[in-house]
Amino acid sequence: MSERNDILGEMNDRSREVFRRVVEGYLATGDPVGSRTLTRDFSEKISAATIRNVMQDLEFLGLLDSPHVSAGRIPSQLGLRMFVDGLLEVRDLDRDDQQKIDETLGKNAGDVGSMLDRVGSALSGVTQGASLVLAPKHEAPIKHIEFVSLAQDRALVVLVMADGHVENRLFTPPPGQTPSSMREAANFLNALIEGRTLSELQTVIRDEISRRRQEIDQLSRALIDSGLAVWAEDGSSQERLIVRGRSNLLGDAQGEEELERIRTLFDDLERKRDIAEFLELADQGDGVRIFIGSENKLFSLSGSSLVVSPYMNADRKIVGAVGVIGPKRLNYGRIVPIVDYTAQLVGKLISDRT
Repeated sequence: MSERNDILGEMNDRSREVFRRVVEGYLATGDPVGSRTLTRDFSEKISAATIRNVMQDLEFLGLLDSPHVSAGRIPSQLGLRMFVDGLLEVRDLDRDDQQKIDETLGKNAGDVGSMLDRVGSALSGVTQGASLVLAPKHEAPIKHIEFVSLAQDRALVVLVMADGHVENRLFTPPPGQTPSSMREAANFLNALIEGRTLSELQTVIRDEISRRRQEIDQLSRALIDSGLAVWAEDGSSQERLIVRGRSNLLGDAQGEEELERIRTLFDDLERKRDIAEFLELADQGDGVRIFIGSENKLFSLSGSSLVVSPYMNADRKIVGAVGVIGPKRLNYGRIVPIVDYTAQLVGKLISDRT
């Protein structure tokens, strides 16, 4: 984001105004914006030729695109991202929009599922876009868990609960993980589930990690005391045992067995750490975000944007999210406060029920 802010900061006032007006014009109409359109209501007297030169410079920077042979320009995905991050003016929530949301959610009757259905309807109706509603996390015992790799930096965890409820949660996996390592993690967890909830499963894994550390300490102590091994202190959280005088152990079958056992325990400890990190990431919620075009892995093929905001329970813990899906030329300044207000209202209603 800092690189985008640098580009914005290096623009002069004229370039910034041309850029802002092209983006705002495109968001309002969906059409390319031409130089002649800009000259009519520009803040200073300036020729269409000068504006065309500025637009060409912005296109060279990757902020504008030319969709047709015409002189009109539209913002690129990078341009939209920079506009949203640095120039977007978020309006106050419109009173009519607030009233429509309040009327729909004010009927605080029925179960949580019914209420969230009304939330979806309200968001769709007010924004004229598709709504996205993630229900509160289900803390029932888990029957089965599966990790699915969607992209290098995105994965899906599928939780099948004992009561038949199914949850899909997106998360960013630890660096270096592969579909194969995710399958191994899922197989390990499924062998441990036995009707446990996700938080209980995390406790079990932490206990397993603690036991592995104790086993390693016990087996390594004799080698360290004899001077044949030493703990390496490299500033990282990963323990390393450096064996000295390896030749002294070659004739000692028991020593070789202990080393192999320690090596196996280290491998096991590392796998369990990865699994613990998987579970922790799967149990976290994303913060408020705007995804534009291909930034949004789920809707990238359709070129859609997603404005999503989490909602919290009475303990200030993220338990779900609401959002709006629409074209890249969403009226972000209007949609952001609508989604934010709806998320806060849902959080309050959820808290009142607990």
